[in-house]
Amino acid sequence: MLKHPQRRTLIQLAALAAMAMTAAAMAPAAFAQSEIRIAHVYSKTGPLEAYGKQTQAGLMMGLGYATGGTMTVAGRKLVVIEKDDQGKPDLGKSQLATAYSDDKADLAVGPSASGVALAMLPVAEEYKKILIVEPAVADSITGDKWNKYIFRTGRNSSQDAIGNAVAIDKPGVTIATLAQDNAFGRDGVKAFKEAIKKGKLVHEEYLPAATTDFTAGAQRLIDKLKDQPGRKIIWIVWAGAGNPFKIADMDLKRYGIEIATGGNILPAMAAYKNLPGMEGATYYYYGIPKNPVNEALVSMNYKQFKAPPDFFTAGGFSAAMAIVTALKKTNGDTKANALIKAMEGMSFDTPKGPMTFRKQDHQAMQSMYHFRIKNDPAFAWGVPELVREIKPEEMNVPVRNGR
Repeated sequence: MLKHPQRRTLIQLAALAAMAMTAAAMAPAAFAQSEIRIAHVYSKTGPLEAYGKQTQAGLMMGLGYATGGTMTVAGRKLVVIEKDDQGKPDLGKSQLATAYSDDKADLAVGPSASGVALAMLPVAEEYKKILIVEPAVADSITGDKWNKYIFRTGRNSSQDAIGNAVAIDKPGVTIATLAQDNAFGRDGVKAFKEAIKKGKLVHEEYLPAATTDFTAGAQRLIDKLKDQPGRKIIWIVWAGAGNPFKIADMDLKRYGIEIATGGNILPAMAAYKNLPGMEGATYYYYGIPKNPVNEALVSMNYKQFKAPPDFFTAGGFSAAMAIVTALKKTNGDTKANALIKAMEGMSFDTPKGPMTFRKQDHQAMQSMYHFRIKNDPAFAWGVPELVREIKPEEMNVPVRNGR
């Protein structure tokens, strides 16, 4: 028999404390009850590293802005868990599963590449948790591969295509396309073909995503276009490394052939300096939208990075605005059904102005910007000057998910 009941009590208390700590370690959700855990799966490295890093920067700035600097919603702290998918579909898929299960993520954002996004969609459905797709573009993400847990703040291939068709689809125009041979490139061209109503599309050229020598592809494009009457345009849809605008060096002007394309990140738009007068449509350029959210993003980005925000910085910021708007509507409830109910048809402010998640396929309806390139010596890139804003209601964006 113990002579020291006080000592026995202390031993019992210590044992109870150890058990409690073990239980807490086994159930991280208990610790995390006051947190809202957001997984960001993106290309921290890999071919689209520049896109991924911009998205991450925009996401964090956007969460700060949307919460008034508190990083809390309804008394719950927002915690962002970063995952590097390296642009690999299998890796993105396994990392999203790990985020939802082991990391107890309540919802997720990402990825940078369309191929990775397509691998991730079934994981969101399996775990019954929200995935906000930003910035992967392929139509199939909110099309035939979609499920109800998927929302997209990024633009889709159809929005890109319809915007660019507004810029270049005119009677008497003959068009050939140059695109990457992947989900992004093929969905982009497919949507563009559907959007062309007045001009004539005569050739589609697909090259591997890692292409650096565009000579053979360009020659095929020239051969298809050179004898066509009227205005002749090569429309380029390209992401990541490689500079398809090198084809301009093949004396396209001799054949009366022009280049057209959409917007891009600022380093890639350095190639646009040599193409003054080129027209297209862009998702975002920091100098175009005039609204308080864009002013805040530009100011925050200059303060943090001593540079203007780029294409995908705006996208990350928009995803953050959507997340916080939805969580405020649910009063911090992260259950998928509550979020879906809040987000379907939901409008939210972004650096591009208001976006609205369309109820049928959860694609964010948003403006695109018809631009004309100006070569301004003060800038390292070709400056896209606004011709006009193409409003969401002007774009008949197809619903492709059969819902």
